Amino acid sequence: MTIRTRFAPSPTGLLHVGNARAALFNFLYARHHGGQFLLRVEDTDRERSTQKAVDVLLDGLKWMGLTPDEEPVFQSTRQDRHTEVAQDLLERGLAYRCYCTPEELTAMREKAMAEKRPPRYDGTWRDRDPSEAPEGAPFAVRLKAPRDGETIIKDLVQGEVRVANAEMDDLIILRSDGTPTYLHAVVCDDHDMGITHVMRGDDHLTNTFRQAMIYRAMGWDLPYFAHLPLIHGPDGAKLSKRHGAASVVDFRDEGYLPEALCNYLLRLGWGHGDAEILSREDQIRLFDLDGVGRSPSRMDYAKLSHFNSVWMRQADDARLTDDVMERLKSHENVAINDATRSRVLALMPGLKERAKTLVELTNNAAFAGFTLPLTFTPKAEKLLGEDGQKVLKGIRLALAELPHFTAEAIDDALRAYAETNTLKLGAVAQPLRAAMTGSTTSPGIDLTLAALGQDEVLARIDSAIS
Repeated sequence: MTIRTRFAPSPTGLLHVGNARAALFNFLYARHHGGQFLLRVEDTDRERSTQKAVDVLLDGLKWMGLTPDEEPVFQSTRQDRHTEVAQDLLERGLAYRCYCTPEELTAMREKAMAEKRPPRYDGTWRDRDPSEAPEGAPFAVRLKAPRDGETIIKDLVQGEVRVANAEMDDLIILRSDGTPTYLHAVVCDDHDMGITHVMRGDDHLTNTFRQAMIYRAMGWDLPYFAHLPLIHGPDGAKLSKRHGAASVVDFRDEGYLPEALCNYLLRLGWGHGDAEILSREDQIRLFDLDGVGRSPSRMDYAKLSHFNSVWMRQADDARLTDDVMERLKSHENVAINDATRSRVLALMPGLKERAKTLVELTNNAAFAGFTLPLTFTPKAEKLLGEDGQKVLKGIRLALAELPHFTAEAIDDALRAYAETNTLKLGAVAQPLRAAMTGSTTSPGIDLTLAALGQDEVLARIDSAIS
């Protein structure tokens, strides 16, 4: 058997982190077993399923590196097939037309609740003679659910789960306007796409028992099911915006690398010994469903930031520089040009050691492109007082005379100046750093000056002492 998994989101909003993890698990499972990972866009809600929403969804998956093996299937294009299956069930007497009005269904539910019974459809039209149907009245098509016995699902994560058939009512598969219901369309699509494993959130577990009725009525083999525990917020409540970033786009905008987010989401509900930081190749090699837990996971943003800092330190400097330059476009008083890029790239080995996100990295790198005059933080202003001005004037002469403006030559000049003037090296470096960055933080001062270049360093000193 060739394993075929699928990710089947509704494009009615952003790619939520819970859905993103489900997509990742489906992708890794297929890759681990040499199978195929497919994408189906469940866009039957035409009002909410806009092209923009579809683009956001596809962009998020691409950013995460979860590329499907075939062109995406759009559920809205398959309505004729869904109707065809429903008609087949009707013709074989496994489904029937239900002519109950909305008012009758409401009364039915209210009566059941008043009698302390589950508010289910009571089968009014299940065995009635079709000749009793009101002429020209709209009807829904309902599947005849088995009345006796139980339905058993051997879930690959949850284990064996059972539901008594008496607890399930007759499922609507076609609405009165002729459109298929979600549960019916999903079964038809999964069967026709050859999906062998359905991996999704455990909030779909009740749906699975109802969908199993459609599979069996059609004589189709059920796929294997794996229902994944949900992701909760740090407080144990359902994950929402109030907990922080909740979608892939949020995490991208907040400066997380895709490999860091994927690595973290993998470890959120799956484990393999003490393994923490895993490359995509390692993830594919190790991932299987026996490592998935049954309990809900809790988002830990501090741990995600740790993962991100690790992946940033491993990331290619040129790639990080490109991202920083793009983000710097939204900063004021920063020159976006080749000179700034060259400086950021030169400083990147030191910058990325001190940052946990790309946003933080960008803020720390912004000084490389500052236009004069600089704006100083209060702490930097203090360093540029009388003593600081004296140091800057003296060190300017030494720096201006350097024939080769390398980090090594700069370090020698700073140390020589400090020794000659009986100063600690920090007393020289600190006001110089303030003049260069407008703040009190930067990579090593020798590396910072070398990256800025001799002309820019002298210009910034002049600006600070003017």
